[in-house]
Amino acid sequence: MNEIGTVDNILEFIEGVKNRIRKMSGLGHRVYKNYDPRAKVINKLAEEVFSIVGRDPLIEVAIALEQAALSDEYFVKRKSYPNVDFY
Repeated sequence: MNEIGTVDNILEFIEGVKNRIRKMSGLGHRVYKNYDPRAKVINKLAEEVFSIVGRDPLIEVAIALEQAALSDEYFVKRKSYPNVDFY
């Protein structure tokens, strides 16, 4: 997330991943070919924590990156859904 910096840089970062210039960890799993069920639990718990302590600006980048990847055919076709390492 530090490499991306801000939400405004997400599309450029995603293009870099698709062109194999950059790497993105936290998406895809060898066993879970759909959304990692553990990631859903961690995401829910993280939202509860954020409601208490607030959000770091990089969390906003992560959420926007997740949404962008889940709506991009490149990642959807490869079944690259967030895993526990993403959160």
